[in-house]
Amino acid sequence: MVWSTAHAGGVSDTVLICGAVFDGVSDELAGRTEIAVHDGVIAEIGRSVTRAAGAETIDLSDRTVSPGFIDTHVHLTMDASALARQSLDSSASKVLHGLATAQQYLRSGFTTLRDLGSMDPEFPTVDLRNALDAGLVAGPRLVVAAHIISATAGHGDLSGFYAPRWRLPLSAVADSTAQIRTLVRREHAHGSDWIKTANAGGYFSVGDDPARGSWFDEEMDAVCSTAALLGMPVAVHTGAAEACKQAIRSGARSLEHAYLIDDEGVELARREGTYIVPTMQMTQEDLGQLRDGSLPEQAVWKFRRDSEQILQAQQRIAASEVKIAYGTDCGMFPFSHGILEFQAMVAAGVSAHRALLAATSVAAQLLDRDDLGALRPGACADIVAMAGNPLDDIAATATVDFVMRAGTVHRRPGEAAVEQVARQHEEQEESQAEVREHVVEQPRAPDAGGIRESVQPYVEAHN
Repeated sequence: MVWSTAHAGGVSDTVLICGAVFDGVSDELAGRTEIAVHDGVIAEIGRSVTRAAGAETIDLSDRTVSPGFIDTHVHLTMDASALARQSLDSSASKVLHGLATAQQYLRSGFTTLRDLGSMDPEFPTVDLRNALDAGLVAGPRLVVAAHIISATAGHGDLSGFYAPRWRLPLSAVADSTAQIRTLVRREHAHGSDWIKTANAGGYFSVGDDPARGSWFDEEMDAVCSTAALLGMPVAVHTGAAEACKQAIRSGARSLEHAYLIDDEGVELARREGTYIVPTMQMTQEDLGQLRDGSLPEQAVWKFRRDSEQILQAQQRIAASEVKIAYGTDCGMFPFSHGILEFQAMVAAGVSAHRALLAATSVAAQLLDRDDLGALRPGACADIVAMAGNPLDDIAATATVDFVMRAGTVHRRPGEAAVEQVARQHEEQEESQAEVREHVVEQPRAPDAGGIRESVQPYVEAHN
């Protein structure tokens, strides 16, 4: 449900009475504070603020108020639990599913998302972003990299999930600098905000290895130099220590995961001002799946080999002065667990204050959005509230029950808990899955051979 605070003429005025405030910058909470919001923008902050005629007052005096959270690494149109089958869905289906997911995630406090790639021949996340920007649908703000530019057999190449006879246009694959430049320019032409690429293998992908690079230096340089020419920042999925350093040297703005980064790489990132998005909760999700035997077959040997090194790399990042931005990789695991990234970061050694900065002002800096990530006059009124003090106990971030995005209230205290909304969403997904079963039997085991077997009748029917 969306609670609009709009008055006649479309102008809205709201006053928030806050028990405590984390402003996105300071290392301590401010005490009792009032925030005046006018037409989607923070107009005034202080012990007492001017109240416009007709302004709505919302009492958050028993809660801590914060800037809206920013998740800089999600995949709204991907479902890792059934990726090979789900990638064959229509673009429209992916957009509609992504919208429902984004709306649910907004209720957890995430007012801005950076979506880093879909597996689709079209540009579904660009369409979703445009619909959100135009106000056609309600949801979080969306910044997108439409596809993952990859080498053949690299992390962004899904062809290993299917029989070799099927050449499906799901991946953005290139194998020369000329092809790479063409793909980067195509992303720009069709509305991407960022360029996403992978210069090392991944854990869930088939036929690659996170401990090995997948771009030659001149290929990585081609991605970044073409993007720079077009004024587009680059996010790089990376793993191997040398791949991390290659991405930094080529001019990447953010390293995604940096699974196996070493001390030299962390220092290079700090010196060059490169952001690291370490996706620490995803590692916890993978460890849980490894323990219970549900980790996809193609990931087991890689993750079993590397898990200790990944945890060490995360501790290395936490102990450094590198710029850490909050990102989860949700879509590879349930969005309902995305809020747990705060706790995973603190468990790895990141201070609670730094974790909050990662999801607010530092994430806004990564996105080059000085109107986001902080509570100050003139900033966009993206505001959330939670019970407790997150500086004392970072788990307080999981209790968000008030969400305002650009001055519009999307959640108020006393509404259904996040868990109830998540259950409703899961029931909706189960219903959709029952419909899909009439088209293709879903595989029990996610190994590459089983996936090929399950999707082949669907592919044959559509070729």
